[in-house]
Amino acid sequence: MNSLIRRVEEDFRWSQRTRGDSLDDTYRVSQSASRPNAGEHAGARYSRRMGNTVTFSSNGHQASGYLALPTSGAGPGVIVVQEWWGLDSGIVTICDELAEAGFVALAPDLYHGELAGHTEMDKAGALMAALPMDRAAADMSGAVDYLCDHEATTGSGIGVMGFCMGGMLTFVLAAARPDRVRAAVPFYGFPSGDSQPDYSAITAVIRGHMAENDDFFPPSGATELEARLRSAGVDASLTVHPGTGHAFMAPHNALGTQDSSLAERLWPEVHAFLRSALT
Repeated sequence: MNSLIRRVEEDFRWSQRTRGDSLDDTYRVSQSASRPNAGEHAGARYSRRMGNTVTFSSNGHQASGYLALPTSGAGPGVIVVQEWWGLDSGIVTICDELAEAGFVALAPDLYHGELAGHTEMDKAGALMAALPMDRAAADMSGAVDYLCDHEATTGSGIGVMGFCMGGMLTFVLAAARPDRVRAAVPFYGFPSGDSQPDYSAITAVIRGHMAENDDFFPPSGATELEARLRSAGVDASLTVHPGTGHAFMAPHNALGTQDSSLAERLWPEVHAFLRSALT
């Protein structure tokens, strides 16, 4: 899997255009909860803060993440897996919005405090390429156990969603923890090449959303993976959305590809799917 991460990192370096405006809207979730208000990309959105940093056990060590709780006090649990930037403002916003919709959302910090700004492509690529997959797998699994055991989490299983690198890792986690993961929503990211998980182990229902114009995770690969998943007995659909570019759901709009109209339509569908699968 590390070889796949390195390949994606190289693709980003080669083909991602750099925007001329500046932005440093990323931050460590253990710092101030105030939202950024300067230097944002056009279309960036931020939510009311709904959570805090938590720690949990990870294969005998300690890991951390951002946990957002619904105002109702309880709800279905969802793991949110980060993009290549790290546990940034965009992932925190998605967790907060999930909490506002009634979910208990936890985003594990797979970079252990390291973070790349949304104009720091080289740093983001280096962080992704250096990510130890055994540690990431342990952190995600530890996050699953923490979320399932949390008093606010309802139901007998949880969901997982991820974006870009996190979309790819969504499949990895669903295969690694079929005992707990009941629903998976990967966005514009999936495994490819020789290093792939055992798809036959997946018991979760998968509803993925991919981009049509994506050099990193091309639609042809999504179509091939959908067929492979179904052949393995997985209830899976990977929808390729016409006219979209990579990161079309990103709240920060760092790549300039955000499709706000599509996001407004998709989020209620995603929430409804997760509620149906987890309750």
